Amino acid sequence: MDIGVISMRYARALLKSATDQKQEDAVYQEMMTVAKSYLDVPALRHTIDNPMLSKDKKETLLIVAAGEKPCQLTKAFIALVLKEDRENVMQFMANSYITLYRKQKNVIRGKLITAARVSAQTEQKMRQMVESKTNGTVEFETEVNPDIIGGFILEYDTFRMDASVKSKLNNILNTLKK
Repeated sequence: MDIGVISMRYARALLKSATDQKQEDAVYQEMMTVAKSYLDVPALRHTIDNPMLSKDKKETLLIVAAGEKPCQLTKAFIALVLKEDRENVMQFMANSYITLYRKQKNVIRGKLITAARVSAQTEQKMRQMVESKTNGTVEFETEVNPDIIGGFILEYDTFRMDASVKSKLNNILNTLKK
């Protein structure tokens, strides 16, 4: 069976169960932690996929990968995944849950890139501007990149606003070349 279909089915079931128990936010944070654990520790995937490792040890590893104290629903979900021998798809299930949760809650990811650190007040104004445009909640990430010289680059959903000095200088240079 297709990994995408499997991961989506499990993620849908987990989201429905979490929503029914009003724990979808906690499970979302834990699935984000699981997904981040897979990215930060590439050996986790190889370890979980290892058929020689017992189910108990895999369960312990996945519970640790979910954060300090995962909720009972997350623990039960991990146990179910292991019982059904689907642990090799766990990373995809976590990512599918994150996608479904964001769609259900209208959560948009946004990113602000600046040349220098911005104040919390400026960051909040940018977040509010994006939220007003999208009518949703924004998970905002800020990044400092001195290469853009000045200004900012704002990205969210499929929108990108490049108001950096570097891009303006490049535009002037391209105009002069013509």
